Amino acid sequence: MRAAECRLDDFRELVEQTIVADDVAFADRVECGVPIYDAEHLRAAVAGGARDDVLAELAWVFLDGPGIAVFAGAFPDRSVVDRVSDAFRSMIADQHARGVQIGDHYAKPGANDRVWNAIEKLALLDPDAFVAYYANDIIALAAQAWLGPHYEVSSQVNVVNPGGEAQSPHRDYHLGFLTDAEAEQFPAHVHRLSPMLTLQGAVAHVDMPVESGPTHYLPHSQKYELGYLAWRRPEFIAYFRDHLVQLPLTLGDAVFFNPALFHAAGTNRSTDIHRMANLLQVSSVFGKAMETIDHEAMTNAVYRAILRASDAGTPPDDIDRAITATTDGYSFPGNLDRDPPLAGLAPPTQADIVRRAVAERWAPTALAAELAALAERRRT
Repeated sequence: MRAAECRLDDFRELVEQTIVADDVAFADRVECGVPIYDAEHLRAAVAGGARDDVLAELAWVFLDGPGIAVFAGAFPDRSVVDRVSDAFRSMIADQHARGVQIGDHYAKPGANDRVWNAIEKLALLDPDAFVAYYANDIIALAAQAWLGPHYEVSSQVNVVNPGGEAQSPHRDYHLGFLTDAEAEQFPAHVHRLSPMLTLQGAVAHVDMPVESGPTHYLPHSQKYELGYLAWRRPEFIAYFRDHLVQLPLTLGDAVFFNPALFHAAGTNRSTDIHRMANLLQVSSVFGKAMETIDHEAMTNAVYRAILRASDAGTPPDDIDRAITATTDGYSFPGNLDRDPPLAGLAPPTQADIVRRAVAERWAPTALAAELAALAERRRT
């Protein structure tokens, strides 16, 4: 693929497609070409035995449909989101106090407030809030629809303050972080594969009316195979600006989208709304996540909170989702001399160990010792 082959007419033909309600049977409505799912209705459908059908529909939306879905009321308990927001604000205040300068991929450094690797920082700062937040079933449903059951969550907090300007339209990780010259060196099938390794998402931590600048999206743009070479071109940027959609969100709503979808944070035209979103980058365990995350430290920090939640009657599925968000769920890379696959095709994972620890009510010191032993076995 070559940047010189990008044709706006080809792009326009794809993005000007439409969907109808029959295409998204579980959605409550289609707004601006984007399916809007009521989270409670999805939960009822899953509980009623339609889980596989829901997963299939979401996969179609992300790949062959508009590439984006909104989940209204993903967090029905606003207090969970508020508690995590308080933790995020504490992190931002700490960065300001220390004079830390935070960069941004697609906006001017310092224009927004950012917290990188917020998932690990939240686990260490407020483990109970972490467990309640990442036990969320809608996050897991979207992630599993696109990536399967063993995924890795990373999180970056983004606060666009009043007056904050819009980002440039772009595609995201992986090939979206390369120059055109670098991207041209990858074969066409890698351009098709790259979006399948990541699911982008965001949870609204405040109400986001349009004037606060919720993210701009261009539905169906993920289907343009030359898109990783097109998004910087002036004619594509101009088309994006003329045809983008913006969807207001309410605190606790979530949006997920294919990382190849052309998108950009909007301009905050309000005078008093500090638009806070928890940006989720959910990675396939078969790829590389963008951020280095110390899952062992997270697990040791969160384990007591997981036990407390379990003892308080939190459903096992919620506990399992929190474990997935905390741990490394893949056996590789490993050291098969030190950690041979004696009981199956692959050695046990961190997630396997933690699930066993919760089931058998290990002491925190016992789990910490086993996690340290696993890390030692994996060492080269």
